[in-house]
Amino acid sequence: MCGIAGFLDPSGDLAGPAMAAIATAMADRLRHRGPDDAGVWVDQQAGIALSHRRLAIVDLSTAGHQPMLSPCRRYVVSYNGEIYNHQDLRRDLEAGGTVFKGHADTETLVAACTAWGLPRTLQRLNGMYAFALWDRQERRLHLVRDRLGIKPLYWGRQQGRFFFASELKALHAHPEWSPSLDRTALASYIRFAYVPAPRCIYSGVQKLAPGTCLTINQDGTTDIDCYWNLRTIAREASAHPETLSAAEAVDAFGDLLTAAVRRQMLADVPVGAFLSGGVDSSTVVALMQQVSAAPVRSFSIGSTVDDFDEATHARRVAGHLGTEHTELYVAPDDALELIPKLPDVYDEPFADSSQLLTYLVSAMTRESVTVALSGDGGDEILAGYNRHVWAAGGYRRLARIPAGLRHAASGLLRAMPTTGLDRVTGWLPVPQFADKVQKFGGIVDIDDQAALYRRLVSQCDRPEHYLPGTEEPYGLAWDDSVATDFPDFPARMQFLDTATYLPDDILTKVDRASMAVSLEVRVPLLDHRVVEFAWRLPQSLKIRAGKGKWLLRKLLARHVPPALTERPKQGFALPLAAWLRGPLRDWGESMLSEQRLRDTGLLDIAAVRRLWQVHHSGLRNEQHGLWTLLMFQAWQERWG
Repeated sequence: MCGIAGFLDPSGDLAGPAMAAIATAMADRLRHRGPDDAGVWVDQQAGIALSHRRLAIVDLSTAGHQPMLSPCRRYVVSYNGEIYNHQDLRRDLEAGGTVFKGHADTETLVAACTAWGLPRTLQRLNGMYAFALWDRQERRLHLVRDRLGIKPLYWGRQQGRFFFASELKALHAHPEWSPSLDRTALASYIRFAYVPAPRCIYSGVQKLAPGTCLTINQDGTTDIDCYWNLRTIAREASAHPETLSAAEAVDAFGDLLTAAVRRQMLADVPVGAFLSGGVDSSTVVALMQQVSAAPVRSFSIGSTVDDFDEATHARRVAGHLGTEHTELYVAPDDALELIPKLPDVYDEPFADSSQLLTYLVSAMTRESVTVALSGDGGDEILAGYNRHVWAAGGYRRLARIPAGLRHAASGLLRAMPTTGLDRVTGWLPVPQFADKVQKFGGIVDIDDQAALYRRLVSQCDRPEHYLPGTEEPYGLAWDDSVATDFPDFPARMQFLDTATYLPDDILTKVDRASMAVSLEVRVPLLDHRVVEFAWRLPQSLKIRAGKGKWLLRKLLARHVPPALTERPKQGFALPLAAWLRGPLRDWGESMLSEQRLRDTGLLDIAAVRRLWQVHHSGLRNEQHGLWTLLMFQAWQERWG
């Protein structure tokens, strides 16, 4: 895992040494992504500079140094990621006459581009990656991102210059880059708590879409090629599902996932796994233990608040599987200490509050291993979110109730004070029950499915309330054609989640938090062959008996007794609502004070202050909206 950065400046204004110095400075901003080595490659005549920071995982020798030239010296690559099938590709390349110097997958990549060309190479890659490939012969720059968007890549153009980097902080090191805030992107952030691709918080910069190759030609024009299209694959697969029996489907899925796990455990450094004790991570760890000759190292994080504690469940699963297990319990002081670092970890506004836990478990894990496998992706590909299950059953029943009754119920449920409801229902075996009641009250009267989905995934349904005068851009969640492609509502939710929430929230959170401490995280459930197979399965193998991820549960039951993992889904979260009323209150009050809001000059002061007061009154739990605003304020003070 690494960090990449660079620029293409055809003007010829910069001398070679100056270009190298700038590219070095850009890469140095990414040192956390690659503390083991650094490199720069410059062609002054062409105006191209590539830079790299290396976290050595495969082939720890200098044979893995980047930027790397192909054997024919036509191609130069700066590459971030892992190609899990590179040994298979090597065998084919060697059969064709290629001679390798080392065993780094970077060398495999440039050799494949030489032998097969970039388009064919991309079709054969299995992995997570983002890379810049300079074609010295054609004088064209190719920027490539993996199929699911596991690895990040930003790119932009200003005054004829092209910039690119793994993280935005690298762009700040270029003296000619002058960022300006994109208010429409900010409106999207206030809704979703992340900036949806392809937008970026800065004007003139974009996130490269997953599964695409952007080519910058010699004349400055650009071409975008989509070499793997999730929408096409998901639409065609769900329209023609497999006719396997349940047992056959579990066998086939298990074989695919086991192969992915085995491949992703290959490394020249210690490997471990995140373990929450839930279905996804428990399955990954169980399969790791199955193919490993030694106990797998597993890591979990917990809270002293019962509704938010996963460590106890993880400990039981680890004990059953026989892993070498480590856990860490989080206190409010840990969060307070970490909060000032978040704008540097996420150098774009980002407000998934589990970012705190993800960073802390990554830091703990990095003390023992350099690579960790994660269970991320299972909810998206196998219908594991509560909204998927509810859409498959509860929504249909709810829609039959007269609109007037639903509207009245909505008003009643939203009027219930959450703190009082917590006291009354604290004995129920449902995590965060009051929050679920409040959320249900906000959706019970919505008839339109697209609007319902947006409400379910929004932290704020009216961004203009906090950002007056700014029109929110409409993205994929507003696209009516999605309903045509996916008439089944749960399947449509799965597609939208995989295309938006997964890369822009979940994978962004994990990448930034783990790379901030130089830990590589791999996600076997997002092997593209696993994803494609999951889409070919009928919904009856995903949602059954009121539970999602049915197929994955059946696979896990072959390794872990269901009693250890079957419990209501609670997510990876902190008791943020209580902390904002308690140990984080002074910090929050300071960040959202009238004076600070006035200094920022972007948010509506009265609306923000009203939200803060409602949360502290106990009438409603506004933790998510507040955290979104707090993280923007913190980001603005650091980068604005």
